[in-house]
Amino acid sequence: MPGVPLAPLLLLLLLLILLGPPTPPARAAPHRATGLGTASGTPRTKAGGSGRSAGALYVLWVSLSPARGPGRVLRTPGGHPGGCPCVTPVPAVSPACPPLGLESLRVLDTQLQASSHKRHGLGAHRGRLNIQSGLYDGDFYDGGWCAGREDTEQWLQVDARRLTRFTGVVTQGLNSIWTYDWVTSYKVQVSNDSHTWLPSRNGTEEAVFPGNKDPETPVLNLLPSPLVGRFLRINPQSWFPNGTVCLRAEVLGCPVPDPNDAHTWHPPAPPESHLDFRHHNYKEMRKLMKRVSEECPDITRVYSIGESSRGLRLYVMEISDNPGQHEVGEPEFRYVAGMHGNEVLGRELLLNLMEFLCREFRRGDPRVVQLVTDTRIHLLPSMNPDGYETAYELGSELAGWAMGRWTYEGIDLNHNFADLNTALWDAEDNDLVPHKFPNHYIPIPEYYTFANATVAPETRAVIAWMQRYPFVLSANLHGGELVVTYPFDMTRTYWKAQELTPTPDDGVFRWLATVYATANLAMASGERRRCHYDDFTRFGNIINGANWHTVAGSMNDFSYLHTNCFEITVELSCDKFPHASELPEEWENNRESLLLFMEQVHRGIKGVVRDSDTELGIPNAIISVDGINHDVRTASDGDYWRLLNPGEYEVTARAEGYEAATQPCRVYFENVPTPCSFRLARARGRHRPGRTRPGPDPALRLQRLRLRRLRAHGRGQ
Repeated sequence: MPGVPLAPLLLLLLLLILLGPPTPPARAAPHRATGLGTASGTPRTKAGGSGRSAGALYVLWVSLSPARGPGRVLRTPGGHPGGCPCVTPVPAVSPACPPLGLESLRVLDTQLQASSHKRHGLGAHRGRLNIQSGLYDGDFYDGGWCAGREDTEQWLQVDARRLTRFTGVVTQGLNSIWTYDWVTSYKVQVSNDSHTWLPSRNGTEEAVFPGNKDPETPVLNLLPSPLVGRFLRINPQSWFPNGTVCLRAEVLGCPVPDPNDAHTWHPPAPPESHLDFRHHNYKEMRKLMKRVSEECPDITRVYSIGESSRGLRLYVMEISDNPGQHEVGEPEFRYVAGMHGNEVLGRELLLNLMEFLCREFRRGDPRVVQLVTDTRIHLLPSMNPDGYETAYELGSELAGWAMGRWTYEGIDLNHNFADLNTALWDAEDNDLVPHKFPNHYIPIPEYYTFANATVAPETRAVIAWMQRYPFVLSANLHGGELVVTYPFDMTRTYWKAQELTPTPDDGVFRWLATVYATANLAMASGERRRCHYDDFTRFGNIINGANWHTVAGSMNDFSYLHTNCFEITVELSCDKFPHASELPEEWENNRESLLLFMEQVHRGIKGVVRDSDTELGIPNAIISVDGINHDVRTASDGDYWRLLNPGEYEVTARAEGYEAATQPCRVYFENVPTPCSFRLARARGRHRPGRTRPGPDPALRLQRLRLRRLRAHGRGQ
């Protein structure tokens, strides 16, 4: 029609096509007087203009369109003083949009702003869900955003950098061991230009969302109607009376095509992948493992090593060219994930790794074929299935920092293994090592075998697993940071919380940790920021475990001191429970690291120790490397593997009833083990042909006695 501008009509037509026909409006709940102050984000127009720009009109149209469904409150803290026009609770449904990425750091510091802040360490850039504070009050990197003033004019703002369909907000209070601060209610506003703001409404009134009742429990509120814009503000209305305006947040939102930017209408399709990128509960995990085993029956085997407190089996996937059998000269490798049930990324990476190895082996990928042929791989995706199920039921954004970490019995598995460090260090202080006290295969302490010892069934199962297979190398996959740690995990000075405490194999462990860290795309990125308060980039993203924080009874230390296996811990991501939409990127970040680290099991020397008369392998023969005060032992067939960095070594093999033998062995830079075998002659006058083979040494006898006692008390497998 003449005289009618076409641009707004075309814009509205485009929006109708993109968003589809509106649904009938939801009936708004009746509201009560709030008694709260007026929000600073009340809709207003920019001075000197009509406020009806194309961008503002777009936001206005969506915000005033009929509601697509009532709002939702999960884990809400209850009512508010004086009543409030809050979102009406409805039965739980899955949020339609994923998080923008405040917790996972996809949202950059420059995308976060605030009305004010107490100090830089409590600035807007710290207002991220589950971010952790430093140990000391006033730390430069503190545990949340805190406003500089206590009034209802304060806000935390997120710039999504493109038009986004905002659907919900998750909040926590300040993470601090010194103060208690959290927001108990807030409003939400959106804008397309950061000047004109429109509030989320519940019917005709501004919606006031219930916040937290404590500083840690995440609270999710879905908006009554999705709001579209580039910017979102959280505007606190009330807070803990004895605290101040502090919060951490995550924002849920889906990107939408920008009518002002045609390039965003059809974003490029993600690369095609045949991996199952989603979170798998116990039932779905079993299905996936069964499917992979059926797809590759010639190279896979699924077995159980025990049960959790609630009877969930601890399933392991074995991948080898000869599954179910140890091959002489072939090293055994393991990955363990899910020790802390709420640190879920490792679980999904191992499930993806099973799929990847199976399909690439079938496809004939030379690297994978060689890895599967030359290595016996064991993958335990869920060491703590009970804890995982607890976290899984809450979901990615609501599990929080700790929910599901422990077992059903409340045990932290990473502190539940026997402390062998103290016994070793006491013996070293008294000059008993290695002649009167071993520097390896250290027996389990007697107290650990008592009937009243607090030993989780999951821990017992893993100890028995370690005893059953001659593992050489392992990694324990965790979450919540981006760093690789290596033993020792426990400080040698008992009263210190942090102390550099290296093992005799410190050079090897540093190499192993560096291999994973440098190949990990997230860790190696020059643009990445610290997850919480520690800056691990200055250490190359690796650190001695005890120099980070002491952990007594860790699986890494136990594995190194009680078995032949060298084990490290990989902290895979800042976010303990990444959203399912982030799993493809996390797989790409870790795929090369997972493969490259497995290949390190072939670095060093390997060989077989045989009886020179019978040519039979000698089990439990001790392999010593000159200058390294940590030995390893041969497996039941007499074969052994000793991880070493490149160099020249004097290696000695000894066994009870035999003469010791020594020879030089050189380790090259190529990732191929150097053969270093021994033929031991019987000791003269101690054992003549025809006699039975001598029994195990006293340390092994003590070790087996205590393991039997552990099992007899129902504390072992």
